[in-house]
Amino acid sequence: MKIKTKFLLFLILFILSIFLLIYLCNITYTLFLNKIYIENSFNQENIFKINKIVFFSSASGDVSTNTNNTSTLRNIIQYTDIAIFIDNSSSELSYKNTLKSVSIEDIKFINMPKIGSPKLYYKNLSSFASSNFDDKYILNNSLNFTITQDDNADLSSPILYNNCANPIVISYKNENLITDHTISNKDSISYDGSLLKDCNIILSNLKCSFSFYIVIENNLGHKYRCPIYLTIPLSNGTSSIYNGSFYYTYNSDYYFYLYT
Repeated sequence: MKIKTKFLLFLILFILSIFLLIYLCNITYTLFLNKIYIENSFNQENIFKINKIVFFSSASGDVSTNTNNTSTLRNIIQYTDIAIFIDNSSSELSYKNTLKSVSIEDIKFINMPKIGSPKLYYKNLSSFASSNFDDKYILNNSLNFTITQDDNADLSSPILYNNCANPIVISYKNENLITDHTISNKDSISYDGSLLKDCNIILSNLKCSFSFYIVIENNLGHKYRCPIYLTIPLSNGTSSIYNGSFYYTYNSDYYFYLYT
């Protein structure tokens, strides 16, 4: 009987030892992987980054003059043009820091405005800070750019130079803010952000944010990705879009990370 008891005790201790050994091995392996990840994070060379984002916000609409000394404002929109500048970290070009392909992916609205219908567009750089939009360039979930080296390329379509010379330009447009709004005639009506003030549109009701990824492949076939989260800027402590337009430069520090 004592022999059986000792054997059972030995078996239990042996099984517990096996489990303990497996547990310790898992901990050791996890610590090893974490060490490798941390070392790779510090050693990974930052080839591409976004060092500046420029915002221009304004508004537009239709104005008609009535016979009773009033004017009617219609089809008011608020828009923000966004230029995203990619830095390739070197003045000396190589396969490593030049573009083979670029795309915007996984576009999502995070916080919707309380009024209006927001959309995102690709916009030609020459149309930056204007209320011109081309419906064929409405962005739904993604956008693929054509990469070129041609100095005379037509940038009216989504084209980027392979040396990161031109920014990615997109535009946020919030339409249907108000259908008809009648105001007393004043000396002049400006077709800009002051229309929002004329229509008593509260800026907090226009607050909107969205996110997406910019994905880059260089000419070595390495892919990099950068998550972007943007909130539409309409004011700061001293000025706002009510003054006609609102210009804001964000000196960002977004790095692209290697993921394939």
